[in-house]
Amino acid sequence: MTTLPGPAADSLPRQLARTQRFTLGVPTRPEPSADGSTVLFLRSWTGTDPVTCLWALDTATGEERLVIDPTALSSTSGIDSYSTDATGRYAAFALDGTLWLADTATGSARPIATAREPREVRLDPTGRRIAYVSDGALRTVAADGTDDRAVAEPEAEDVTYGLAEYVAAGEMDRDRGYWWSPDGTALLVARVDERAVARWFLADPTEPGHSPRAVRYPLAGTANAEVTLWLLGLDGRRTRTEVRWDRAAFEYVTAASWDDHGPYAAVQSRDQRTVRTLAIEADGATRVLAERTDPHWVELLPGLPVRTAGGALVDTADEGDTRYLTVDGEPVTPGGLQLRGVLGTEGERVLFTASEEPTETHLWAYEPGSGIRQLSSGPGVHGGTERGGTLVLTTGTRATVLRPGGPAHPLTSYAEQPVVTARPELLRLGPRELRAHLFLPTDHRPGDGPLPVLLDPYAGPAMQKVTTGGAWYEQVSQWFADQGFAVLVVDGRGTPGRGPRWDKAVWGDKAGPALEDQIEGLQEAARLRPGLLDLHRVAIRGWSYGGFLAALAVLRRPDVFHAASAGAAPTDHRLYDTHWQEKFLGHPDEHPEHYDSCDLVNEAPKLSRPLLLIQGLTDDNVFPVHTLRLSAALLAAGRPHEVLPLRGTGHRPTDEAVAENLLLHELAFLRRSLGER
Repeated sequence: MTTLPGPAADSLPRQLARTQRFTLGVPTRPEPSADGSTVLFLRSWTGTDPVTCLWALDTATGEERLVIDPTALSSTSGIDSYSTDATGRYAAFALDGTLWLADTATGSARPIATAREPREVRLDPTGRRIAYVSDGALRTVAADGTDDRAVAEPEAEDVTYGLAEYVAAGEMDRDRGYWWSPDGTALLVARVDERAVARWFLADPTEPGHSPRAVRYPLAGTANAEVTLWLLGLDGRRTRTEVRWDRAAFEYVTAASWDDHGPYAAVQSRDQRTVRTLAIEADGATRVLAERTDPHWVELLPGLPVRTAGGALVDTADEGDTRYLTVDGEPVTPGGLQLRGVLGTEGERVLFTASEEPTETHLWAYEPGSGIRQLSSGPGVHGGTERGGTLVLTTGTRATVLRPGGPAHPLTSYAEQPVVTARPELLRLGPRELRAHLFLPTDHRPGDGPLPVLLDPYAGPAMQKVTTGGAWYEQVSQWFADQGFAVLVVDGRGTPGRGPRWDKAVWGDKAGPALEDQIEGLQEAARLRPGLLDLHRVAIRGWSYGGFLAALAVLRRPDVFHAASAGAAPTDHRLYDTHWQEKFLGHPDEHPEHYDSCDLVNEAPKLSRPLLLIQGLTDDNVFPVHTLRLSAALLAAGRPHEVLPLRGTGHRPTDEAVAENLLLHELAFLRRSLGER
């Protein structure tokens, strides 16, 4: 019987679980008031307290004050999100099935009686009414608690109003399903009909007495939800008007909003090669404001499209090897500066994030006449928000409030400090200048070695791991290094931040380029650090896409990789969702070869190295079918492997004991698999 190594009371695995990866106690969702005098934000009391409170900072004095503590409202849950009126004086939120309206100036809050349990709560800009979704219906209630009524009710099961469908929330960065008009008299609302979407059933086999949960999940190549937009008037006749566009050609609604120039939306073709931005007229007719096309896919960026106060359309364009910020169709950023997202507009000023060096993301502002200006400095992944002349600059877990002519005021963070100090060495490897981090044991001295190697990548299109931002996963890599490994993290082709050509090098093949770059990074690191890396003992670990890459590595290149730990790995890309997979691999009916080339189940007979498969049994992102089918194929081929099922666990473990012991189990597996030399 193998015994897991016992953690110390302050071990990193335990601390990660206890602090929810150092997110507790961190100020989040900062929002300046319209006049810039106050910044609202969310934060719990300590680095281990999950109950999030609403706070306010006075930008003149820097004084923080508690606005709402949910425990004072007899709630044991925190405030996950809040919605303010146009001034920022009033904030609405839901707690334990009750709607609350808070006066942020006085700190008072009162419950608002609702006919049904509220979710997706949003206060109208005038502060007169609050909209919410319940049981698929969109409802509004007056701020004084009267006149609760449905403004749109589902006509059938699996029809909802006011919610974002699965692929919008998961893949398009659109987590909203309705938008208020500036005067609070109307709503632009998404109606989502999922009746044609494939229905899957998710059951935890450790709970055989529980009925399976039905999930509508649009598999690659199958039907998406039907999404339509409606203009709903709340005053007078309470009109209901359908927004009209060519939905057969543009079935995705990627973004929508309503500003002083009217409602608008962005729609995308199923092949994702065309996006149109549409102005919406009062009678539901639409006209094209802009169109973007790309031979691979049109990249969707957070916060776009949006308009300035004067009506200029802010968007992005891929030209050559640069992703530009555009205003009214004209690039306003220089070549080589890669746009990451737009955080908002005020007047004609545009706040955005962009990278010159992919390991850093900085905050920038654009204004007509003066051009662009960098607002952040130093290494890191920077962001922020701005309103009423007040800028909140965020860098990792830190947030600083800046107002012209006044001192900088940090928002206090109660986050715990990691017990492990990450010491990554930033490398550029090979002719592609692959960005990489090399972690060595804290007590490592020159001449020590050679060390067994652990590759610890994500390396997929959704995320970078090699940044100067000091994210939690750097602590994990350092922790593995402190157990006696040289840990190498490589961001290869397809990862964000290096321009359109780099992004789109993985079109049609999500396996080959990524694996090639991991191998090239390993070989180049060994060349740069002779005698340090033991290339006869190389393991790889990863989660989600990183789990796919880890399993792929030992299946295809056992000459390089000697063991792999693969968590929540999508093994058959036909079993993932439409928008994400078709973006990179095309429609499976048109490009079956793309899907076949990435199918780990087909490659199961090749396994000759130790492989640990980890799977949450209630994962509704990468369903358990992925791991179970690969395991069945491995068993049928007579290939020994290990499977670690996680009871009651979704895409990421949240239970403290499970999260802690999972890392210890991986460590024991890697040590056992690589052995000693």
